[in-house]
Amino acid sequence: MDAIIAAFSQVFSIYNFLLLVLGTVVGIFIGAMPGLSVNMGLALLFPITFTVGGLGGIIMLLGIYCGAIYGGSITAILLKTPGTPASAATTLDGYPMAIINGQPGRALSISTTASTFGGVFSVVCLILFAPMLAKIALQFSKPEYFALAVFGISMVTSVSSGSVLKGIVGCIVGLWIATIGLDAMSGMERFTLGTLYLSGGVSFMPILIGLFALTQVFVNCEESVGTKQQKSDIKIDSVLPSCADVKLTLPTLVRSSAIGTFIGCVPGTGGDIGSWISYNQAKVWAKDSSQFGKGDPRGIAASESGNNSVVGGAFIPVLTLGIPGDGATAIILGALMVHGIQPGPLLFVNNPAGVYTIFLGLLAANLLMGAFGFSFIRMFARVVNIPRQILLPIIAVMAIMGTYSYNNSMPDVAIMVCAGIVGYFMHKSGMSVPGVIIGIILGKLAEENFTGSLMMSDGSAVVFLEHPLCAVLLFLSALSLFSPMYRPMLRKLFENR
Repeated sequence: MDAIIAAFSQVFSIYNFLLLVLGTVVGIFIGAMPGLSVNMGLALLFPITFTVGGLGGIIMLLGIYCGAIYGGSITAILLKTPGTPASAATTLDGYPMAIINGQPGRALSISTTASTFGGVFSVVCLILFAPMLAKIALQFSKPEYFALAVFGISMVTSVSSGSVLKGIVGCIVGLWIATIGLDAMSGMERFTLGTLYLSGGVSFMPILIGLFALTQVFVNCEESVGTKQQKSDIKIDSVLPSCADVKLTLPTLVRSSAIGTFIGCVPGTGGDIGSWISYNQAKVWAKDSSQFGKGDPRGIAASESGNNSVVGGAFIPVLTLGIPGDGATAIILGALMVHGIQPGPLLFVNNPAGVYTIFLGLLAANLLMGAFGFSFIRMFARVVNIPRQILLPIIAVMAIMGTYSYNNSMPDVAIMVCAGIVGYFMHKSGMSVPGVIIGIILGKLAEENFTGSLMMSDGSAVVFLEHPLCAVLLFLSALSLFSPMYRPMLRKLFENR
């Protein structure tokens, strides 16, 4: 009890609480800016923790972490430009609902609700089940990581709007891009064209910004020729989601938050993987999935609760084992150690006040994130009324600046422009952009753990069946990949009954 009281006094002291508010607001801004990733925001503001001293700096970093994950959904919904990779799946239903269906307020309210729900859900799981979930995560070896990556790749059949074959082709292109660079096992160069730049692989962020942001600029420029933009009469009666939307999305929120929390506690994953898997499962479990990709509330809820719930899950291996779940928690882990907090099994015994401070800080950060999100929905929604001749150049400049600032690299800008041009032609031909993104995100994870698994077993593929969890994930992957073939037959069978 003394530890809990001490944690309350730390988090809700005026000074530390103001730092939390500042971190959350800055995090939302960073997340909403394409190219300014969560990791970049944490890294840039990490030195400030030395100035503020004590746990105040850690609390501020928690606010940045939670706010940035949510902030990426704002531009994903309003501009079809995900601020962070974790919000890429949100564009599939968020943009159609906000722009095509003319309901930006509804889309933002569902996103804010889902983000807050997912974040709070994962923190509660962190508090209740941290040691148990950490033990499960420890069971993941290379075969399980490979199976998890394959399971993620198999969802391409669900996120492909239109031709499944085109979606698979897009995923293959993404997998090929993931192989560019040096082979992690042999050190051989692959598809580098003899350049030093490509030997390190193609950076993911320029491709993400190009395929979404710049492609949308090109598409909107084409649509603007010879047409006059109609000013939308946005009437937002309530910034809160309707009872009908809450009832429709509640099962998705719970399921996606559970998936995201589990994905988060597996080291080496992240919000982007949690978001795509949650979206895929929402579509699989839906009785009628025909509206997914056209502005379905469940698509927004799945993506945003899935990526925000990764936050709490990622702290489970950090606090219990001292193992960062992703790049963001690696930075926070470093901050904890710098400030004298040594994560690991003994942390809960040696420094319970510090543990509860992190718990309360994460919980307060998610609640503040929701409060700021609902407060600014009316302001965010007005973005749709900015004239295209002003908005499109702003998006293009943001894309260029965000891409350059990511690595301070002009070749990255060139890659982004090329990705935007390719994305435009993919849009015209009906190719799946999400398929490419999934292939890039999961391709390297799948390849490295596939070869690592074979090295463990002296080249025997039986290793994938010897691990029960790996076998189950591969079986589920096969079901997901071939679902377009058997799902219509199952639907007819149940309808006849």
